[in-house]
Amino acid sequence: MTMNEAVDAAPRCDAPPAAVALFRSLGEPARLAILMRLAQGEARVTDLVTALGLAQSTVSAHLSCLRDCNLVDSRAEGRSSWYSLARPELLDVLAAAEGLLAATGEAVELCPNYGRTAAGTENEGMA
Repeated sequence: MTMNEAVDAAPRCDAPPAAVALFRSLGEPARLAILMRLAQGEARVTDLVTALGLAQSTVSAHLSCLRDCNLVDSRAEGRSSWYSLARPELLDVLAAAEGLLAATGEAVELCPNYGRTAAGTENEGMA
């Protein structure tokens, strides 16, 4: 068996790339915190900085990413930009995640691969 035949025989992961990208975007703690705050209503960068304790540059970079993905909208008002969730379906995804976490108890949080202590890291400020 050649190397190419071995690669061709390997099982394939048919996860939709767009879904993988969505869950990666939700898996970054700062982006998730921003989305959860925006689920409560629109906010300015300064509001997000204050509420989340993140640097202004961090918030701005993540908002730019989320806007590029069409998950967040912005509107100008004077010298400020107000950010909000672009898709109401995102509220359903966040609510479903909360329900799933409530149903699984601490199992997800304690997961050795992705939980609180994975690779010796803590989930900064995420509850």
